[in-house]
Amino acid sequence: MTLRDRLEAIGPGALVAAAFIGPGTVTTASVTGAQFGYALIWTLVFSVFATVVLQEMSARLGLVSREGLGEALRTQFDNPLLSWASILLVVSAIGVGTAAFEAGNILGGAAGLASLTPVSAQIWGPLLGVVAALLLWSGHYELIERVLVGLVVVMGVSFLLTAILIRPDPAAVLGGFVPAIPEGSIFLITGLIGTTVVGYNLFLHASSVQERWAGPADLAECRTDTIVSIVLGGLITLGIMITAAAVFPVGTEIENVATMADQLEPLVGTYAKVFFSIGLFAAGFTSATTAPLAGAYATAGALGWERDLQSTRFRAIWGTIIVVGVVFSALGYSPVQAIVFAQVANGILLPVLAVFLIYVMNDRSILDEYVNTTPQNVLGGFVTLVVIGLGIRTLYTIAVDLGVL
Repeated sequence: MTLRDRLEAIGPGALVAAAFIGPGTVTTASVTGAQFGYALIWTLVFSVFATVVLQEMSARLGLVSREGLGEALRTQFDNPLLSWASILLVVSAIGVGTAAFEAGNILGGAAGLASLTPVSAQIWGPLLGVVAALLLWSGHYELIERVLVGLVVVMGVSFLLTAILIRPDPAAVLGGFVPAIPEGSIFLITGLIGTTVVGYNLFLHASSVQERWAGPADLAECRTDTIVSIVLGGLITLGIMITAAAVFPVGTEIENVATMADQLEPLVGTYAKVFFSIGLFAAGFTSATTAPLAGAYATAGALGWERDLQSTRFRAIWGTIIVVGVVFSALGYSPVQAIVFAQVANGILLPVLAVFLIYVMNDRSILDEYVNTTPQNVLGGFVTLVVIGLGIRTLYTIAVDLGVL
């Protein structure tokens, strides 16, 4: 198979990119660029590397075993207590988490449209939620994939063109690839990694590859899809960071990322504002679609339900997630308590998933000859240690914010 054929097979990996480049990533990348200029570009490089390592394992697990990560978690433990604990953690972190963040996804996409039209985000938000629901309700994976791949391309063109129009200093950009930790940057470093290495994407990827490919014979295509899509996602995030770094003096604090579009217009003209706004819309809408889909795959798999896009239970899960997002977006605020809970649950879940993934990827009874190689275990172990550190950092930050510590 030629490289062109493999590029034409891009799909499940693009869903992963669509999921992690949401309003949260746009915000984190913008804030990072505004506060520290180009100094933390190296963090993004590491984030992409870590995501490729974990997502390749997840995709290989789904492709070879024909099971989702949720099923693997549920069936791997002989101890009923461990099995039910894993199910509870998945449902709490992924199901509740995606519902809690859905309002932000919808409002992010709505903010992009609101900056281009006289219609408010509170009106665009519910409309985007309805469109996302109709897309998922179709039950046709190929259609869902094509729409989301198209929007990832739109994001890429929009944000990268914006970065080009802003004319950053090439030497300064290259300097950002050299690791450095400016004072006060630790929180944003962990934030950049945390918005790229996303727990629910491991569930989304393991299940979506089964919708696209038949088995291990397609592993080469699957790996190309994973690497190309995630690197593209990293480039999109890089474009956002570069734009913010070029627009704002170092040390600027951004409170509302939607104002980025307005800041661009007087500097480089209307086109930059339009491109950034379109990119923000695409980021919000793709996340508003992939988050419920990932939540449904994870929850259905963990509970042992059918993972059929047209099944009633599957639709009920993603439908509930979207309804929560639509209601809160229409009211114009995020469910803060649910988000805090989701952050705690995800802070625990991601390290657990990373450790479990390394464990199961060495199980020959499931993967036979496709188990991890020694280099893959070493890379996976390194990424897992970083993920564990992120989880501890997340829980510590939340405890401080809540006044527990």
